[in-house]
Amino acid sequence: MSEITGITLGGTEWTPEFIMELDQTNCIGCGRCFKVCPRDVFDLVEREAANDDDDYDDYDDDDDDGFSDDTSMVMSLKNKLDCIGCTSCFKVCPKACMSHAPSAVAAE
Repeated sequence: MSEITGITLGGTEWTPEFIMELDQTNCIGCGRCFKVCPRDVFDLVEREAANDDDDYDDYDDDDDDGFSDDTSMVMSLKNKLDCIGCTSCFKVCPKACMSHAPSAVAAE
């Protein structure tokens, strides 16, 4: 299948890049992606619920970004198939937690 493409109001063709993954180990739970997303793609959940294994116990945020290592909330992908490929979430994420790529229409 070919990738999804769109056309701007000015007639320029563009290829949207849809969210593929969200790295919760790097997420600081700031909510910027949630606020800027025009669709219902993200959900803020408790970090413990997002990481049922014990790997998070060893997580240490070494950078001095003003956020506590004890952040109890983290973003998750609520409805990945609702993404329109605008990459607004990636543009506002201070930790670059998301990966995006062009895609064909997903089968349900």
